[in-house]
Amino acid sequence: MANRLPTIPYSHPFPCDDAERLERARSFRAQMDGRRTVRDYAPRPVDTEVLLECIRTAGTAPSGAHRQPWHFVVVQDPDVKKQIREAAEEEERAFYSGRAPDEWLEALAPLGTDAEKPFLETAPALIVVFAERYGEDSEGARIKNYYVQESVGIATGMLISALHMSGLSTLTHTPSPMSFLREILGRPKREQAYLILVTGHAAAGTRVPELTRKPVEDIATVR
Repeated sequence: MANRLPTIPYSHPFPCDDAERLERARSFRAQMDGRRTVRDYAPRPVDTEVLLECIRTAGTAPSGAHRQPWHFVVVQDPDVKKQIREAAEEEERAFYSGRAPDEWLEALAPLGTDAEKPFLETAPALIVVFAERYGEDSEGARIKNYYVQESVGIATGMLISALHMSGLSTLTHTPSPMSFLREILGRPKREQAYLILVTGHAAAGTRVPELTRKPVEDIATVR
């Protein structure tokens, strides 16, 4: 049986009473409720260290057996962004012109999306999230990862929240298939592209669809 990890004392870093706890929960919910998907970006650059700090936050996510099966590639080079856009739009044109069922296209129609993805070039940064299907030890032998999709999904949610709370706007983009991302970015075969997280500053005059969130009674059950 493998040796257990050493342990350290734990106490919550932000203790509070019940009243303050509820206020914190409401405050954070209100801040996150202002998060919206943004498709129009200003050319204003984003400090790389801000992006890395948000990725450090994502790296604190829980993961199966603490394998941390994720890798984040920050893309700021205009030429690489152009390559990604061209490859993504090729897949998107196939999606919109026949690959997607009519029901799916009808669901997307109110949002006004199409095969053109200019934000992949205009946004100052793309963070491409990769899921590590398995790890490797120092000798190149495979190490099994567990709950990879779930772990990467949690980390991505934390990354989106961190970017939002840092004053940045985001858009999640998932062209399918996404194998071109591994090829363009030179990632190993054991990694699978999970999504592209477009991030930057919303352009002046940006408008977004007027959406409503489901009420809590529709998304939660208390037993």
